[in-house]
Amino acid sequence: MTIRPMPPVLLIGDVAVPQAAHRPALTRAGFRVRVATSVAQGRVAFAESPPQVVLLDLALPDGNGIDLMQDLLRQRPQTRIIAMSAAGSIPLAVEAMRAGAHDFLVKPVDEARFLAAVTLAATPPRRKPPRPQTPAQLAPGGQFLGSSAAMEHIYAKIRSVAASMATVFITGESGTGKELCAQAIHDGSARASGPFIALNCGAIPPDLLESEVFGHMKGSFAGAISDKPGAAAAADGGTLFLDEICEMDAALQTRLLRFLQTSTVQPVGATRPRKVNVRIICATNRDPLEAVRRGQLREDLYYRLYVVPIHMPPLRDRGTDVIEIAEAALARFSAEENRVFDGLDPAVRALFLRLRWPGNVRQLLNVIRTVVVLNAGGRVTPDMLPPDLVQAQAGDTADGPAAAAPPAFDQMVGRTLAEIEQIVIEATIARCGGSVPKAARVLDVSASTLYRKRDGWRQGGG
Repeated sequence: MTIRPMPPVLLIGDVAVPQAAHRPALTRAGFRVRVATSVAQGRVAFAESPPQVVLLDLALPDGNGIDLMQDLLRQRPQTRIIAMSAAGSIPLAVEAMRAGAHDFLVKPVDEARFLAAVTLAATPPRRKPPRPQTPAQLAPGGQFLGSSAAMEHIYAKIRSVAASMATVFITGESGTGKELCAQAIHDGSARASGPFIALNCGAIPPDLLESEVFGHMKGSFAGAISDKPGAAAAADGGTLFLDEICEMDAALQTRLLRFLQTSTVQPVGATRPRKVNVRIICATNRDPLEAVRRGQLREDLYYRLYVVPIHMPPLRDRGTDVIEIAEAALARFSAEENRVFDGLDPAVRALFLRLRWPGNVRQLLNVIRTVVVLNAGGRVTPDMLPPDLVQAQAGDTADGPAAAAPPAFDQMVGRTLAEIEQIVIEATIARCGGSVPKAARVLDVSASTLYRKRDGWRQGGG
């Protein structure tokens, strides 16, 4: 059997560290290693024989590691640079990731984590068939839709970050497509053939969240009738998406931080940890810095996660995207319900462009779904729209969005109790600006109950 030779690796850092630890580990793994102990030596070694992978200690005796990294990437953009920094300088490593580093390691680093990072960086990217440049924002599993400047910026950022190992932190209001963004990053990465595991930290009771993330062993607690691998292990070789990260329990944040540092998981009740290779993408509809100030998100965890930020724009800032999405949704839902619609009336288009859409794309899709279900077909006119939508538009001002009015009583008459429940829940969520946790507090139920119901409606086509 022919063994593929490992590519050359250039180590740039203080002489004591690469010679004593990193170089022997790489040599045992089959890598050809060159060592430079200063910025000047690093430049010379890189120019003489450009390597595929550079391990760069950001603390160098004769210059700035970030500046050196940017120079090397300008000379050879395909180089994969792994930045290294001491535990106390994580913000510096974060800066390096934003400047183009492929990965970063915090010293002292576990040898297995170290070799896994270098091996991944040395693996040639898979050739993939061409993909549409603007992937649909119609339903889970779809792709983005929209040609506004705001979304073109998002597409460019997704394409740029997908090739990296950097942790991505997605922010944005509820309903703006944060999970679709995470899925698009995964699909565009070298991990696309691996699993994409999404976990909503706000939808799971705190006492079960640790088990959901890290798994448990049979008999480790009441109700643990069998072994469960957990989301982190299930995502091995792929991507773990942690939605509503700011809703995570403080104790679990500590375990998550350790997982990020060691790349190991230890299920509840297990005696030994296990190594996994997972990329983390997280999201929140809050301001993460404000969550840090309030003590809801650990500061050290924030710096670990907030490496490459992506902010999903609200629908009201996306111009005519609202029309593109509405027309595409109308075509899709019409096909599903076996109806024939002739597009949107100009008055409806004008109204959609004026609305502030506090529930964003999710709210728009619910509106179109309601129109298709309650009408036989034809052109969509204002009288076909839910009354609360028109009422909300009448109250919109330049000072901000009006709260969505409650569903009109005539919408309820003739409907089943289950349908009425769905209308009330969706209207409450819209009134709370798309925030499920806020709506749960208004309705006096747990957020997990609302998430479970909405998942059931989606799976059932409702």
